[in-house]
Amino acid sequence: MSSTAQFLASVPLFRDLDAEETGRFAQLVREKGYPRGSVIVFEDDPGDTFFVVRQGRVKVVLIAPDGREVILGLLGVGEHFGELALIDDQPRSAHVVAMEDAQLLVLRREDFRRRVEANPAVAWALLQELSRRLRRADEKIGALVLLDVPGRIAHLLLETAVEAGGALIEKPLTHQTIAHLIGASRETVSRALREFVAQGWIATERRRIRLVDRRALEQRAQQRA
Repeated sequence: MSSTAQFLASVPLFRDLDAEETGRFAQLVREKGYPRGSVIVFEDDPGDTFFVVRQGRVKVVLIAPDGREVILGLLGVGEHFGELALIDDQPRSAHVVAMEDAQLLVLRREDFRRRVEANPAVAWALLQELSRRLRRADEKIGALVLLDVPGRIAHLLLETAVEAGGALIEKPLTHQTIAHLIGASRETVSRALREFVAQGWIATERRRIRLVDRRALEQRAQQRA
């Protein structure tokens, strides 16, 4: 199995496909590099490709008319975006920007559709992944609507720790990034994080965050505004 096929086998969308099918996808994708700060796709661009992050991190963002940025998601190695483009012919719904130097695997919609027609298991894998994304979006919307800023931060930290597979959040989460993710000001986020540290709920280690009292964070994330 090629290194690309091995990598794809670790990606949720391809994880349940057999080795032969994963190998076919490995032959169809091409790798492309993007320097830090570059825009990978613009909102309203034609949606004709799907991307998997092989190296680095990217952010999915909306830009308001006044220049304010709202981060819809942070994606790291093994995560992907543009899956809706595999189904419909609609334009991109957001910008995607490289947060650091990134290497992405790119798959054309036409190639994906041919694999779906040849193997229904591919379509089922996509439906499962879209269902997972929709559930996460529902949770995020609920947190934004129902929780105050400290509650949103607690919810975000818990969710990010689950993705990291432990209590330590390795990927950098600056106060500004958190503010963009939860729709708050940087000052409010900084104040809440200081309170979390003072109460012993989290500890900061350089640019990493460790969850010390997960139960307290869970309780804070359940308090309605």
